[in-house]
Amino acid sequence: MTNVLVIGGGGREHAVCHQLSKSNKIGKLFCVPGNAGIEKIASCKQMSVFDFDGIYEYVKSNEIDLVFVTPDDPLAKGMVDYFNGRGVRAFGPTASAARLESSKAFSKEFMLRHKIPTASSQIFDCPDKAKEYLRSTDYPVVIKSDGLALGKGVIICADLDEAIKAIDDIMVSKTFGEAGNRVLIEEFLVGREVTVMAFCDGKHISLMPSSQDHKRAYDGDKGLNTGGMGAFAPSPFFTDSHRKEFLDKIALPTVEGLIKDGIEFKGVLYFGLMMTAKGIKVIEYNSRLGDPETEAVLPLLSTDLIDIMNACIDGTLDTVDVRWQDKVGFTVVIASGEYPLSVVKGHEITIGELEDVILFHAGTAIKDGKLVNNGGRVFQLTAVADDMDKAREAVYSQIDKVHFANCRYRTDIGKV
Repeated sequence: MTNVLVIGGGGREHAVCHQLSKSNKIGKLFCVPGNAGIEKIASCKQMSVFDFDGIYEYVKSNEIDLVFVTPDDPLAKGMVDYFNGRGVRAFGPTASAARLESSKAFSKEFMLRHKIPTASSQIFDCPDKAKEYLRSTDYPVVIKSDGLALGKGVIICADLDEAIKAIDDIMVSKTFGEAGNRVLIEEFLVGREVTVMAFCDGKHISLMPSSQDHKRAYDGDKGLNTGGMGAFAPSPFFTDSHRKEFLDKIALPTVEGLIKDGIEFKGVLYFGLMMTAKGIKVIEYNSRLGDPETEAVLPLLSTDLIDIMNACIDGTLDTVDVRWQDKVGFTVVIASGEYPLSVVKGHEITIGELEDVILFHAGTAIKDGKLVNNGGRVFQLTAVADDMDKAREAVYSQIDKVHFANCRYRTDIGKV
């Protein structure tokens, strides 16, 4: 039996723990720091995900065999390297491989070098030169901070005034800290966004079902961008011919490019895609599972996740039959009313009797013996069904059974 530790404390990590808990090979399941929902299926320890030494001591004292490093920042800071150097099996890319996400400039240069379709762009480390370029380009444009910015370092600018303000915010005021030392200014791609995640063992790749999430805060894709307000999988807009195009022109060339560059990527490779009139293009890479896509995709997995993790680490993914249910995964975020702006925490939560759905906790905690909201995205309510309509009905027929002051959710996930 395998004792497993999951790093992280959101809805994505709850989905990972939920999947691992179904394995007949799981011994004890642990999570750092976890949340109120994860505590029901795993032993949780409150400590920083950046306390590598403390987590290592926790691993040794609990005889943990396998660590799933889920969030982007610990990966970028080398948590997998740290554990590998101490003889602990860790699932996820090294810091070098995680640069595909942690540096947008690195990933853009990688795509150009290996002729992977992507938006044209310019990279700047001087705000004055960036502004000079902006005065001569077409609009809209997309301005991205080079480093990790908690999913918020991308600004779509409709005109020069908005673009100049974005440069001042990112590079001068340092809204995103050191992540804004460099920026990418990209062409604005038009089309439908689709995500494809894949398991990777350094040499081989195994695609997950495609997925699509909704970033805007409110119905009709209105309001500010968020970490995601809901998702569904597979995307009905990503056909078999799209899958072949993606595999031949993007996925396989990415793996081959990593090998050519001497980068061994093991873990989950996330492709953020735009289906344009001129073909599929890569918007971004992530070096881990997406959120909330994971809450829609992972419940469709039939193969034991522990087998997949071990195969990725050992370089034997091609020997594992990774199977997925031929069904639809559908998830809706239940958020604090103020999200994504300031969030009031500590509201008591009530949950009725839920039927035919999975409630993943994201921003929850126990305070004075009561379940309370503890973040912007508080829950993801997920259903697996034979088709989209049945999955939507399953979620939306149950969602009002989860309640706290000022909670809200989008009513049109899967409709736009």
